[in-house]
Amino acid sequence: MFEKIKELNKFKQAQSKIKKQIEEIYSTREKGDMRIVVRGDKKIQKIEINGEDQKELKDLINDTFGDVDKKVEKQMRGQLKDLGLPDF
Repeated sequence: MFEKIKELNKFKQAQSKIKKQIEEIYSTREKGDMRIVVRGDKKIQKIEINGEDQKELKDLINDTFGDVDKKVEKQMRGQLKDLGLPDF
C-alpha cells in the first residue's frame, strides 16, 4: 500500500516538473502588424496589434481555453471511471 503511495507521489512530482518545463517553452509569430507569444502549455502569453498589448483579448482567449480544458477533463474522468480506472 505504501509503495503505491510512494509511486503516486513520485509520478505527481515528475508531472509537476514536466509542467514547469513545458511552461518555459515559447513560440512567437508575427503577421503584418500582429504578434502573438504562446507558451508550451498553449496559454497565450501576449497578443500585440499595432504594437499595443491586447490584454483583454489574451485573457478572454485563455479563459475560454480553461473552460474547454475543464469540460474535457470532466468528460475524460467519467470515461475513465466507466472503464474502472482510478481517478487521479
